[in-house]
Amino acid sequence: MDSAEPLLRLAEAAIGGESVGHVSAEGYRAGQAARRYRPEWTWIAHAEGHVVARAVWWGRPDSDRPLLLDCLWVDGSGGDQVAIAAELLVAAHRRFGESGCGLPEAFRMSVPNGWRTDETVRDAVTWRQQAAAAVGFTHVVERLQFEWTPAAGVPEADSRLEFRAEPDDENMLEIFRRVGDGSLDAQTRKNRSRMSPQDVARQEMAFYLAAPGERDWWRAVYRPDGALAGLAIPSATSENPNVGYLGVVPEMRGRGYARMILDAITRSHAGRGATRVTATTDRDNVPMARAFQQSGYRNTETRLLLSAP
Repeated sequence: MDSAEPLLRLAEAAIGGESVGHVSAEGYRAGQAARRYRPEWTWIAHAEGHVVARAVWWGRPDSDRPLLLDCLWVDGSGGDQVAIAAELLVAAHRRFGESGCGLPEAFRMSVPNGWRTDETVRDAVTWRQQAAAAVGFTHVVERLQFEWTPAAGVPEADSRLEFRAEPDDENMLEIFRRVGDGSLDAQTRKNRSRMSPQDVARQEMAFYLAAPGERDWWRAVYRPDGALAGLAIPSATSENPNVGYLGVVPEMRGRGYARMILDAITRSHAGRGATRVTATTDRDNVPMARAFQQSGYRNTETRLLLSAP
């Protein structure tokens, strides 16, 4: 659509009983002002003069393409939700491809914790998953969203690890590669099935270099005897500080270092006055989820990430 105003009016329309996260009017306006939502990334399906579906994609302010589908809604009273949504997604992906901007990477759904026990939420997730399959998004990762606030307390420093600035990007790249060996993170594992470990490390590092966080927050992690233990990447989203990336090299795992590194990232953000720090980890990454809980992070919601296999 050429004008953003019809999209804003759509965003302001009430969508009652929505059980899967959607983009509110306020959120859409704020996202558009920050160039995270754009008219050309917002698609609407009409039938007989009525809006029957909408899809809203998200991207970084400096991005030339949409990165994530953030909202998919279909009026349940007007026909087959899967078919309508699939047609809308296919049309949008075709246009994105023809424009040369590149295709979105994934579909992100926010759902309540324990969503499988709620039939309404399960049904809402199911038809969206079926529709997303039309554009090849059949790989599903379930991620837990965590949040830290000062009420949880600032973790104390632990002398068993040392955190050193590493300004040399090539040295940092090698640490990314080593931490990725045997990783439990689903995205890292999927990427390594397609690319070399070095290329995956380069892609991961580029992602955090492009994030709003500062490069000089990053730390290489060592034991006092000089042995490399891992990596600490305090970062930020467009809204608040977040944990970013942390990892332990394979030979040092099983010693509780992940939690120590997480605590150091939390202290780093707290030292800059953060009042909220967010983080995510795969549900299947049980050691990392446990570390968040032990370090005072609260599990606020679940996110489903659908992407190509």
